[in-house]
Amino acid sequence: MTSTFYLLVIAMESLRFRSIWISDVHLGLADCKAEFLVRFLEATESDYLYLVGDIIDLHNMKNGWYWPQTHTSVIQKLLAKARNGTRVVYIPGNHDEALRQYAGKLLGPITITLQAIHRTADGRRLLILHGDEFDVLVKHNVLLISLGSRFYELLLWLNRLLNRVRGILGYPYWSLSAHLKTKVKRAILYMDRFEAVAAHEAARCAVDGLVCGHIHKAAIRRVNQVLYCNDGDWVESCTALVERHDGSLELLDWLKIKPAL
Repeated sequence: MTSTFYLLVIAMESLRFRSIWISDVHLGLADCKAEFLVRFLEATESDYLYLVGDIIDLHNMKNGWYWPQTHTSVIQKLLAKARNGTRVVYIPGNHDEALRQYAGKLLGPITITLQAIHRTADGRRLLILHGDEFDVLVKHNVLLISLGSRFYELLLWLNRLLNRVRGILGYPYWSLSAHLKTKVKRAILYMDRFEAVAAHEAARCAVDGLVCGHIHKAAIRRVNQVLYCNDGDWVESCTALVERHDGSLELLDWLKIKPAL
């Protein structure tokens, strides 16, 4: 057997997980990286798959219809996994909050719930929710969040333009908005506060940790003795949180893994 074959076997084994968490896909948005997510879903297997909100951007679709074939392909892949034995749980976020009215019901083979508790293979209990519950701006200042959304849309437009040029020059995809988030002090302060509030809620619920999305910033870290996990997004980056079969948790950056497969 060739070394290429052995590398392929190793890669396939490394992408079999006990659990996977993804969020903030924003199907229906032009900046959704659906083509990358389709490949991720094709390459991975898991016993549990949690969709942690903002999978379909119903909020953006009110302003105009955008739905290419790759977005349909994501839905098809998710349904196929659910029909083939993966337990798929959908926790709606603020961009697909219309689905919250169906909590406790099934969307085909997919369970819809407002939040969930997941027990890892090593016995830890994780609270799973989208995270907009912690965002005071979303809940209490409609004008400010509207202005923020417009600025974010401008960043995404600039990001598309920049990456077209990078593609022509032979450079890989790079996220302008994600880069700016790490540089702007106000954004850093907001994310730190968000993580602190999320950790406080996990402690209040007497669980070992929390998994959320919403702020498009993947992370695994201890916050006030609580394990805080954010699975990131599929707009600015392409990240997922995964649980290995021994219960260990890690973040996957698909843009870095994909070229190796």
